[in-house]
Parts: sequence; structure tokens; C-alpha cells
Amino acid sequence: MGPYSILIYLSIAVILSYLFDIVARATKVPSVLMLLLTGIAIKQAVDYMGTAVVLPRVTLELLGIVGLIMIVLEESLNLKISRDKGPLVRRAFAAAALMLLGQALAIGGLLQWYLGPAVPFQSCLLNAVPLAVISSAVAIPSVAGLGGEKQEFIVYESTFSDILGIMLFNFVAQDNFARGISALTFTRDLLAILVVSALATAVLAFLLDRIRLHVKFFLVLAFLILIYSLAKKLHLSSLLVVLVFGLVVKNADQFLRGPLRRWFQLERLQDELHQLQSITAESAFLIRTFFFLLFGFSISLGGILDARLLLQGALIVVVLTGIRYVYLRYVARTSLVPEVFIAPKGLITILLFYSIPPKHLIGEVSENILFVVILLTGVLMLIGLQLPSKEQPQIGEY
Repeated sequence: MGPYSILIYLSIAVILSYLFDIVARATKVPSVLMLLLTGIAIKQAVDYMGTAVVLPRVTLELLGIVGLIMIVLEESLNLKISRDKGPLVRRAFAAAALMLLGQALAIGGLLQWYLGPAVPFQSCLLNAVPLAVISSAVAIPSVAGLGGEKQEFIVYESTFSDILGIMLFNFVAQDNFARGISALTFTRDLLAILVVSALATAVLAFLLDRIRLHVKFFLVLAFLILIYSLAKKLHLSSLLVVLVFGLVVKNADQFLRGPLRRWFQLERLQDELHQLQSITAESAFLIRTFFFLLFGFSISLGGILDARLLLQGALIVVVLTGIRYVYLRYVARTSLVPEVFIAPKGLITILLFYSIPPKHLIGEVSENILFVVILLTGVLMLIGLQLPSKEQPQIGEY
């Protein structure tokens, strides 16, 4: 295949993704689902023509990591912090933390029951965590038209779920997990990433404020990805660095006070914010397009049509949705529509699955079952977005 043919296909992919976004706004069908199905269709066409195309896993991993960074940064640059949003943030954090833990334990227990004592519970739990995490890469773009507090709740909840999911995954993956020592390691890592987030945000904001060259935004993004990757190599939940940086830049007027005002020019920093938002949004769109197309391309259609696999995926989704319903209805006492339906799996699920150490891999949890769960949770989200929203008069606070 020549270079011009490749450029033609890449251009068509971007145009299709843009059209899918337009269709998604009109029909509320998540564009991610359309990208996944398009990837599967392309795979079938390639197989029909007898062309062998090998897709290295590292390609998906790279696109997924950068895409996750850009999507979380894009949304954090749009979140305005104010004192009256405190209850909303606390509710979102509590929902993300409690449901993540409850769902991971439930799916881990289900896997343990199905596989028997021959498979350690640590392996079952490690495979369950990716299935319990809400994908902000799918949820955030899909609720763009929802508006109001419901949209903000889902944005915060899905972002917290990503961050906490990575932290829980790293916690369970430790070799000393069963001996209790990992709790001390987890606390140490949490304090470390908070310090790294504060220092990294200060450095990145300083660069954004002081660099006067015309080309600087991708330099700042390169530093952000560098810090994220270095922290990840140390097994820290480095997504927190991205969230903190975006929130500080967006809400610089609240964070830059006292002596900090001498180091930063608030007006100039806020002027740069608009361009950073635009570049981040465009980059997130581009990377998300190719990631979900390639993931769909990597799926075997014959594998996901297996009745047993579909039943297993449906059972997992029923358990996840049931726990979410119980929490929102009886613990948080908040509105159910569309919140109970919007807990899609996607990019973060795939990335965590690829990060499972070989010794903890379970044959029953494969890329095909991930796709089934992603597809079914996407369909549930579609149903939820179509239903009329109802506000609950009283909302529990934490």
C-alpha cells in the first residue's frame, strides 16, 4: 500500500468520525459505538479480500495512553471550580469510589466462583477492576448535550473512576497484596503522586505563562506526557497529574494567590487557556478516532458471536448495572435517569486489561468479552440518553 493510499484512508477515517459526532448529537447514539462497528466492518472487508494486516498491540496502547491524557485534560480545562460545587464533587467522588470497589469485588467474586479455587482471588480481582472502571473517554463526549448538574456529575464521576481505577489496579497487582503490606505502599504512592501533581502543575503552568515562542502548546503537552509516563513507570496513578494541571489552569484565579501572583501573570495565563483548550480538544478527537477504529479492527467477529461469550458478558453487565442502581437509589438517593445507565466501558478498560501481568491473565477474560461488555454498556448508555431526565428533589451529600 502506497503512502497516498494510506493518507486517503486516514483522511476518510477522520471525516467519518466527524460525521459520527454529528449523528451522535442528533440521535444520541454514542460515536464510539459507531467507530467500533466501523472498525469491525473494515476488518471483515480486509479478511474478505484476503489481505493480511498485522496490528501490533503497542499501537493500541500508545494511542490509548495519549488519548486518555488528552480526554481528561480536555474536560478538566472545562471544569470551573466554585464553593457551591463542593457537594457535587463529593457526591461524584463517593459514587466513583464506592461503586468501583463494590463492582470490582462482585465481578472478582463471580470469577472466583466460576473458575474455582484453582485461580487465586488476586487474579480474579485484577481482571475484574478493568470491567468496573467507567471510561471517561466514552462517557464525557457522550453527555456533551446533557447539560447542567447531571453532565457535571458524570464528568467528575467518570474522571474519578479512571483515576481510582488505576490506583486500585496498581494496589491489587502488587506481589505483596495478600500479605497486607501493600496498604502501606498504597498510602506512600498516594502521597507521592499528590506531591508530583503539585510540582508538575507549577512547572507546566510556569512554562505556559512564560514561553513567548509561537510554538509552545505541544511543548507543554510533551512535558505533561513525559511527567505522566515517568510517574507511571514508578507505578503511580499519574492521571491525577493531568486532572490537577487542567483544573489549576482553568481556575487560576482561585489557585494563584498571595506570593504566587508574582510568578505568574493571571491575565496572560487565561489568554493562553483558550488556545490550549482548542488544541487539546482537536488532539483528543483525532486520537480517539483511531484508537476505537483500530480496537474494532482487532476484534474477531466470529469470536464475539459465541453464545456462551455473549451470556457471560451480559451477566457481567447485569451485575454492574444492578450495583449501580442500588447505590444511586438507596445510598446516594439521587436521580436514576440517565445516571444509572451511563457507566460505559472503553479506553481505560482496554488499557488496564493490557497491563495485567502474564501470571494473572485468565483465559475466560479476553479481548472479545471486553468488547461485549463495552458494546452492551454503550447500548445501555444510548437507552439512558434517550429517556426523559427526571430530577430528584433531594440529593444525598457526602
